[in-house]
Amino acid sequence: MKLNANSMVILSTYAQGMQQWFEGSLGQYLLKEEQNYFDRVVVDIFGFHALQVGFPQFNFLRANRIPFQFRMGISQGASFYALPDFLPIDSCSLDLILLPHILEFNSNPHQILREVQRVLIPGGQIVISGFNPLSLWGLNRYFKSAKQEFPWCGQFISLPRLKDWLKLLNFEIVGGRLGCYVPPCSKDRWIKRFHFMEAAGDRWWPISGGVYFLQAVKQVHGMHIIKPCWENSLSARRKIASATQKFKGTVKNE
Repeated sequence: MKLNANSMVILSTYAQGMQQWFEGSLGQYLLKEEQNYFDRVVVDIFGFHALQVGFPQFNFLRANRIPFQFRMGISQGASFYALPDFLPIDSCSLDLILLPHILEFNSNPHQILREVQRVLIPGGQIVISGFNPLSLWGLNRYFKSAKQEFPWCGQFISLPRLKDWLKLLNFEIVGGRLGCYVPPCSKDRWIKRFHFMEAAGDRWWPISGGVYFLQAVKQVHGMHIIKPCWENSLSARRKIASATQKFKGTVKNE
């Protein structure tokens, strides 16, 4: 299997700058929002095997009760090292996959979704988080002087486009939300000052959240067994039998 060298370079840069960014005020704010969402969603998903692709130093599966859990990546904390373009996993073997911000930091997000679709069992679930380009966070990418730094170096994917990709791969959207309405300030005091925008954003401008979350289920189209109408057939027989018995009884009386 030939790995995508371009993907390796992008993911290496992504992994190196990510940890430093998450240690700052804005990174801690984002991490809290992401952890809270994943905790609420995965707690009610069951199965045998779950995989988190990316962010291996953070356990977004901690609230889930699936017995076999793995975190894949190219940095410390991963259960095994691999690229998301070609998952070293058998087809139809996983019940749950988390993709926290892995799509916008890879040169081929379509291939990642195809691999996810391949390894999920029918009815398996995928939970995705991504940066919203139609937000203050998205606009910040164009005014940032250091555009090569995380997370502004990513290619943010719009929510409608991601939904179209999932639909083409036979995924059904079953949940999701937007969050992080606070402007991407680097200082903790400004993040606290603008925190009122979280509640206001959910109510007045929900499509402008800095981060979106999507939950989808893998659908498999197959044959539907058409059962014979046994009940109608039995009812018809009972009516015939009753009419015959009545007729015979009438003849006998005469």
